Amino acid sequence: MNYIILALLSALTASLVAIFGKLGLKNVDPTIATTIRSLIMAGFLVIVSLFLKKFENFSLNLFTSKDWFLIILAGISGALSWLFYFWALKFGPASHVSVIDRLSLVFVILLSALILGETFNLKVFVGMVLIVIGAILIVLGK
Repeated sequence: MNYIILALLSALTASLVAIFGKLGLKNVDPTIATTIRSLIMAGFLVIVSLFLKKFENFSLNLFTSKDWFLIILAGISGALSWLFYFWALKFGPASHVSVIDRLSLVFVILLSALILGETFNLKVFVGMVLIVIGAILIVLGK
């Protein structure tokens, strides 16, 4: 499957997180909601992995200590992101929170250049600036 289709599906389902999350946070603590969300996600992913037979020939020894360290850091980063996101949703408009959250695109481009050595050109830089301007206009526009 084309990565663009997968990325669009990711964007669509991520947008539903904001809508369902905002509706579900009316009477719920964001930390508890995030914890429950992560448990549901973990259970769902285990079921999907079993269905797709991803555990066949699987061994924890396939991971190096560096792999484990980076996966753990990614997990902690994701958990912190969800916590901050749900706390922001609890107190702010979903449209504003989601737009500001999507500034992660700018951070990814900058960090991928710094950490991964990826390069970007003038078009990408202009795109980043437009994303920031767009986020500002959306948040200040209401």
